[in-house]
Amino acid sequence: MKNGQITIPSVLFAGQGSSEKLAEILAKENVKNVLIFTDRGIRGAGLTKGVEALCGEAASVTVVDDLTAEPAVADIERVLGEVREKPELIVGVGGGSVMDAAKLASLIVGAPYTLRDLLADSAIAKKQTKTVMLPTTCGTGSEATCNAIVAIPEKESKQGIVNDCMIPDYVILDVQMIAKLPPKIIAATGIDALAHCVECFTSNKATALSDAYAGEGAKKIFHNIRRAWADAGDLEAKMNMMLGAFYGGVAITGSGTTAVHALSYPLGGKYHIAHGVSNAILFAHVMAFNEDACTDRLAMLSDIVYPELAERAQGEKADHIIEEIASIVRDTKIPTSLKEFGVAAGDIDFLVDAGSQQQRLLVNNCKKLSLDDIRSIYAKVM
Repeated sequence: MKNGQITIPSVLFAGQGSSEKLAEILAKENVKNVLIFTDRGIRGAGLTKGVEALCGEAASVTVVDDLTAEPAVADIERVLGEVREKPELIVGVGGGSVMDAAKLASLIVGAPYTLRDLLADSAIAKKQTKTVMLPTTCGTGSEATCNAIVAIPEKESKQGIVNDCMIPDYVILDVQMIAKLPPKIIAATGIDALAHCVECFTSNKATALSDAYAGEGAKKIFHNIRRAWADAGDLEAKMNMMLGAFYGGVAITGSGTTAVHALSYPLGGKYHIAHGVSNAILFAHVMAFNEDACTDRLAMLSDIVYPELAERAQGEKADHIIEEIASIVRDTKIPTSLKEFGVAAGDIDFLVDAGSQQQRLLVNNCKKLSLDDIRSIYAKVM
């Protein structure tokens, strides 16, 4: 067995109504000053109302709700600059951008270094404040990871800050938080979570520990994403999606995403395509490129997700996983071409250059990508 490590949040609550457990956390930590990160859409939808009320019963509460979607460095700096007092607990209620900002705040507020210092060397980070994460989507996995992603406008791309100190202390997976999530967000965030699981399972860094979470996460998402997308009232499917996303996030801490995420970063950085959508557009094409280098791993994943296909040949099972990825994207009406986002054939040189620079993730890919390989993948989605 290859040596492995995963890092998991200390306490996880999951199930309908589990957000009420926040009261127990506040009592256990004996906090008097809480900082809540969210965004105006989430707050306007009433999803923070119960959280704010619970926190307000035990402590003074500051709410930061003006974070932009997929924020750039300056956006994070601005938001952190609004925090006037070091909190005793930070609560993130939102999607990946909100939770990433909350995790960064837990490292930076009260610290002698800045966000830009962490972009240069994330190893210097130390946790300043404990965190609680309540995801309001079923896809980013940020509630489980030691990563935070920020856009770098001058590079027209994104960069990950990675440090185990960012692992949240508490996570609450309450299906009520996604009960009214629009189908297109279910689809995009769900595909992002599925990419986490499949990429981690086929990563060069995959181990038995990461496989356990990536495999179970993939199983839950493959079997529930269409149901969660099609039926707003199917809370069982939505809860399974939240669990699958969490498992994918845990898998990232022990393995890591690969070329799907690497090549999607420039699409978000320059063209502001939603992260889950950019991953969905690339997902099946990257896995098809990788297939001859990870047929055995995809077949193994198929045995976990689709045990009824166990007697088929490895190649057939690998093909089935890739076909299912493409089918889910089509069935949930996610765009499959970059043309819909104004990306033109003339942009491909930029994409190839920017994508090839994402070596933090490309080194995890089971098959080395040349510049021509990257060009070919982007060309397929133009």
